[in-house]
Amino acid sequence: MVEAIAQRGEVAAAPEVGIEPVPREQQTLRAWDFAVLWGDLGIGLLVLVTGALLVPGLGFPAAAIAIVVGSVLGVSLLALLGGEGAERGVPAMVLLRPLLGTRGSWVPTALNVAQLIGWTAVELWAMSFVADLVAEEIFGFSARGLWLGAAALVCTGLALWGPVAVTRVWMERFGLWVIGGISLIVTVLVVTNGDLSLSLLTAPGTGGFPTFGPALDLVIAMPVSWLPLVADYTRFARDPSAARRGTFWGYLVANVWLYALGCLLVLGAGAAPSPGGIAAGILALAGGSIAGILFLVGLLVGETDEAFADIYSAAVSLRNVFERIPEKLFVVVIAVVGTVLAAVFDMVAYESFLFLIGSVFVPLFGVFAASLLLRRWGRAVVPTTAFVAWIGGFLMYHWISPSPLEWWVERVTAVVGTPLSVTFPWLSASPAAFAIAAGMAVAASRPVSSAHRKEGDG
Repeated sequence: MVEAIAQRGEVAAAPEVGIEPVPREQQTLRAWDFAVLWGDLGIGLLVLVTGALLVPGLGFPAAAIAIVVGSVLGVSLLALLGGEGAERGVPAMVLLRPLLGTRGSWVPTALNVAQLIGWTAVELWAMSFVADLVAEEIFGFSARGLWLGAAALVCTGLALWGPVAVTRVWMERFGLWVIGGISLIVTVLVVTNGDLSLSLLTAPGTGGFPTFGPALDLVIAMPVSWLPLVADYTRFARDPSAARRGTFWGYLVANVWLYALGCLLVLGAGAAPSPGGIAAGILALAGGSIAGILFLVGLLVGETDEAFADIYSAAVSLRNVFERIPEKLFVVVIAVVGTVLAAVFDMVAYESFLFLIGSVFVPLFGVFAASLLLRRWGRAVVPTTAFVAWIGGFLMYHWISPSPLEWWVERVTAVVGTPLSVTFPWLSASPAAFAIAAGMAVAASRPVSSAHRKEGDG
């Protein structure tokens, strides 16, 4: 099928373009393509898990507010950066060169590659875990290593294929409809389940973690985790407007839907906030039947897209530092490292991982967003100032809500006292860190000519 489509000229896989601007003839993706791409990437097992973390502590009404507000904030920034990638035609890490300098951009590149390897491990772990659960349910045996290897091979193959072909063949003709259809069926099952009552939906939370502020950060963290790679895909857009519109609506709908569905699975199916707990909740809704098993298999199919994007973008990001090394070699290396980590991954670290991503990349792209605004005013941020503003936003994030690693919380508390999110449970670290970083960048900006004389972009 794929060969026939390619022969008709519909989706021939684009040749490797490196980190230079994408040639105009290869900028073919439309708003619908991006809506499919980001809608598909926004639907996944781990999004359900993160949504499940918001209840019962908050209760559904407060969790729903956090989901909508956090999604709009995070996805708006995602769309903004996506449009910039489409306008310049370069990958996300290359977009940072004018702001941080060429060598300075290697710092966020290293951090991005680290988070993408982490996400690759998380996704592969989740897929192998659920596949093993299905195998035990159907065949009565466990072979997680086999499922891990199979998932890694499929996701590596997709990454080698490339984003244009994956979007137009795999996602638009198959992946989105499978995962979207299954998510819709699960939604109908949980909403019509007799255990989900109006009293449960309107009941206040029982308290404890997360309070509203950290819950908002958890919602924002998911779209923010895509910020350092959104331009890797939107650089293939026909025009910036198509990239912005498709990215915004595709990811917004998926993020709100799946976070809310994760909450409902906790309330209506008794699911625990873990991949195993969510899988058990879905099986319970389907009465433990073959239908429930098929639902889980479908979720596995959808999860391959997230791992594909993690592997592909990690390889593209590394090209920002090592321009002469082939992208495909990096794809294979990243996949191997992610698979090894997945074999020893501990899901307990997942929550901390999400907060850490937010604390690093929210303030960085606060500085970047400020630089886009300043450019219209004929002003710029020099690399040294950009780094200072980035660090300032990072520190603000951890003053409000230090990453839930015990040793880090102890050190932050020793320096600044009780975290602000404890005193003010409604306070969210992400908007504050973004605002502080952007504000520092604006305050220290200079006229463009002066900034270029002071520090070039190399």
